[in-house]
Amino acid sequence: MEFNLDRDLVFFDVEATGLNVIRDRIVQIAAIRYFKDGRAPQELEMLINPGIPIGWEALQVHGITPKDLANKPTFAQVADRLWQFFDRADLAGYNCARFDVPILMEEFARVGYDFDIDNRRIIDVQRIFYRMEPRTLRAALKFYCDKEMENAHDALADVRATVEVFKGQLKRYEGVDHIDADGHVTPNPVRNDMQALHEFTQDKRTVDVTNRLKYNEKGQIVFNFGKYIGRPVAEVLHKDKQYYHWILSKDFSVQVKRIVKKLVREHEQQLKEKKGGRV
Repeated sequence: MEFNLDRDLVFFDVEATGLNVIRDRIVQIAAIRYFKDGRAPQELEMLINPGIPIGWEALQVHGITPKDLANKPTFAQVADRLWQFFDRADLAGYNCARFDVPILMEEFARVGYDFDIDNRRIIDVQRIFYRMEPRTLRAALKFYCDKEMENAHDALADVRATVEVFKGQLKRYEGVDHIDADGHVTPNPVRNDMQALHEFTQDKRTVDVTNRLKYNEKGQIVFNFGKYIGRPVAEVLHKDKQYYHWILSKDFSVQVKRIVKKLVREHEQQLKEKKGGRV
């Protein structure tokens, strides 16, 4: 099956030193770029020296040791090549929205690249799978493709398996409606349309990929953590400048920091305009 693309689409997967997208580092990345013009897909795979220790639990998962990475390049040394590979493409992967995308954004930010996702569509194959058939990647490959998973947690093997699962999903759910817990029907959401798949796999309540901010029932952006949980971000940070500067100085993602800056700036501009209108 050929993908119906109006933009290039990059499937990718990373292995890392741990699960903290802010503090941990990438040790392996693999990606496959599909071109809208129908050219043959291009693959990329590389090991990366993270410059920090690998967590024990992460080591047990992917088996990549410090010895394996001793003579490998740092992220800074491969950043330009990765930037060009991902250039202007939509993104896809397995659980990519909660882990692979944010950790890649942070790695790029550390070396001066603004990997902005505002104009990229994100298709999380895991979310299609979990919403339609809640299981694991290994089970997904068996369920959709009748294949056994080999070399699990090797990044390129995982990417290839994810591509196969995605193709299987497009075939299996062609013409199938989704009915959620409240009985709401979404007609034929899993189809060969990247915009439709992006919309189907997104959590519309979430503002940022690390889930620190969310929309409330009024459509306001509110905190999803800490002492101000549930309170409007712009209003709170305009009044509590100490908390605002604390967020900017601590281990929050570059996306969160960019959003709070924008919200505070817009809120203060609105206050100035209101004040000017009363004069």
